[in-house]
Amino acid sequence: MPRRVDNSDGTVIIKKYANRRLYNTASSSYITLDDLARMTREGVEFKALDAKTGEDITHAILTQIIMEEEANHGEQMLPVSFLRQLISMYGNSMQAMMPHYLEAMMTNFRDNQAKLQDAFKEGIGGNPFARIAETNLAMMRAATEAFAPKKAASPPPKAEQPADEIAKLREQMAAMQSQLDKLGK
Repeated sequence: MPRRVDNSDGTVIIKKYANRRLYNTASSSYITLDDLARMTREGVEFKALDAKTGEDITHAILTQIIMEEEANHGEQMLPVSFLRQLISMYGNSMQAMMPHYLEAMMTNFRDNQAKLQDAFKEGIGGNPFARIAETNLAMMRAATEAFAPKKAASPPPKAEQPADEIAKLREQMAAMQSQLDKLGK
């Protein structure tokens, strides 16, 4: 079902009613904080408004989601020492700078995480041991297919018969054994 949005910038409007229920105006349904947490993880932009006053309460809702996550979902992400330091910043002369600093740090963390994932993917692909492992897996698959009983409904492949594949594998194994013998001398 396509996601309907309630304004031109693509932001979904969530209304919070006096009975503490949350209403997604895009899907015309009541939702929970868990639904909003899922939407956040999926990158869905939303704005939470007090249904009576129209006040933007997005910050309070996101903070509530964090509190729910910290309290109900096992391992806590925010260490006590961090929370103490954060609380100590309220009323401090640096308080106005903290939101920008924390946002920049989170952006930097996400960028570094993406770079690390890319480097890991490239590292595996360029690793000669990974290529050897890939070759070994291909040989194992070929051997398994050669020795596995064929299904009666499917005819044998026309390109090579199992005997040809076995002969090739034996030749490859003999060549490898020869190379190992030379290295051992």
